[in-house]
Amino acid sequence: MNFALIGAAGYIAPRHMQAIKDTGHTLVSAYDINDSVGIIDSISTDCAFFTEFEYFMEHAWRLRREKKRAIDYWVVCSPNHFHSAHITAGLHLGCNVICEKPLVSTPAQLDELRSVEKETGQRVFSIMQLRHHPAIHELRDKVLAEQRDGQYDVELTYITARGPWYLASWKGDPRKSFGVMAEIGIHFFDMLHVIFGELKAQALHYHDEHKAAGYLEYEKARVRWFLSIDAEDLPARVRGQHATYRSIICDGEEFEFSSGFTDLHTVSYREVLAGRGFGIETVRHCLDTVYQLGQATPQAPREDEAHSQLARLAPTRPVVVAGRG
Repeated sequence: MNFALIGAAGYIAPRHMQAIKDTGHTLVSAYDINDSVGIIDSISTDCAFFTEFEYFMEHAWRLRREKKRAIDYWVVCSPNHFHSAHITAGLHLGCNVICEKPLVSTPAQLDELRSVEKETGQRVFSIMQLRHHPAIHELRDKVLAEQRDGQYDVELTYITARGPWYLASWKGDPRKSFGVMAEIGIHFFDMLHVIFGELKAQALHYHDEHKAAGYLEYEKARVRWFLSIDAEDLPARVRGQHATYRSIICDGEEFEFSSGFTDLHTVSYREVLAGRGFGIETVRHCLDTVYQLGQATPQAPREDEAHSQLARLAPTRPVVVAGRG
């Protein structure tokens, strides 16, 4: 099948390109406003490339008239605030769409995409690679097997160090990235839902441009969470050796999953192409979680609801958050 990709110069695009190649398909067209896209040659030397969206779209419509060259899958790796428009363009072209997380920023935009799916008969799928990680499968299977009546005690930590470029780029602008919780946290909230069931309550304890912390209560777990792009938050044992730290501590047992991410996009593509991709309704719950947290005002944590990193951060004043009593 033929694939087109938007956002070819971005950080995550090479994983999508490799997944297209690994699944035996062809990248026929790509677009980015930047032209530092030499990586394309390692995937295909016959891929049309554009730095202006209008010419990219014109080319896509021309291909549509040729059955053998028509684009089957439209891949969106553009900045988050463009996702809705770029997904819609692909659907109207008659393509199925694969999009990086988050799909969009609000539940209302999800509803709009659902309407466009119905109008066009095409589908949009989100990349939620943590659902394919072996350590997450291990924890999910443990929870299912134990069939516990009470809740697990969970601490989730995700720290991925980013340099000054991050805040200077679109990722540092919450109008474009939708903030650190959406940019680096949404698939962790999805993971928690998959493992521990429906979300019952939530609270935000801290939020700035570098990090966020809070509490989530699921059917089967009470979760204290912390997300950060600040290298100073990395544990001493990994600082200077690794730029990323991912950990879930469940009832005192740590499931560390900083490795094992190299081929998860290829796994995701195989699942999409086999008809098992994660569509709009599958990811709605985690987008709702991020949206509600983004609307909340930080409050002081209740007893036993504070992440261990929270004491290092500036104090927050207590406020009532909807759904918290």
